Amino acid sequence: MIDSRRTLAQVREQLKVAQGLEDIQGAVKMAARQLTGADGATFVLLDGDRCYYADEDSISPLWKGQRFPVSACISGWAMVHEETVVISDIRRDERIPQEAYRPTFVRSLAMVPMLSTEPLGAIGAYWARAGRPSADAVAALEQLAGSAALALRRFPERLPDPSFYVDRTLSAG
Repeated sequence: MIDSRRTLAQVREQLKVAQGLEDIQGAVKMAARQLTGADGATFVLLDGDRCYYADEDSISPLWKGQRFPVSACISGWAMVHEETVVISDIRRDERIPQEAYRPTFVRSLAMVPMLSTEPLGAIGAYWARAGRPSADAVAALEQLAGSAALALRRFPERLPDPSFYVDRTLSAG
């Protein structure tokens, strides 16, 4: 069993000395998997009206390097609503774009927004089996997202869109 407090303390130290966005992404994606026992994790940045899947650590490829409309993906939904999303069976949730998930191993997920004064991005954790992650795993992911948001604020020039505009009137899908 992973010691979440210790892992979070270690990643906070890594984030404090991060030299750039790539260091933040690397530390966060690996910690997300460790803290949750997930089969995959993504690091998503808000890029105007798009979600940019900047990095991932996964048992098989997901969406690294791709951009999706904020209104058409679950990471966008988490950012627009500024809340964590836990989906125990992706096949039964209308917010999930089935065509994007069908070819992947993903059957359940947790998506946590990285928030500052505005949403900056999201951290996704994915499992190959349907089911809910533990409350402790979700809480650890939320703490990780808070630490990541603080670290991202140190490198505003490296973020995709410094305006971080999100139209909260959208009913993101």
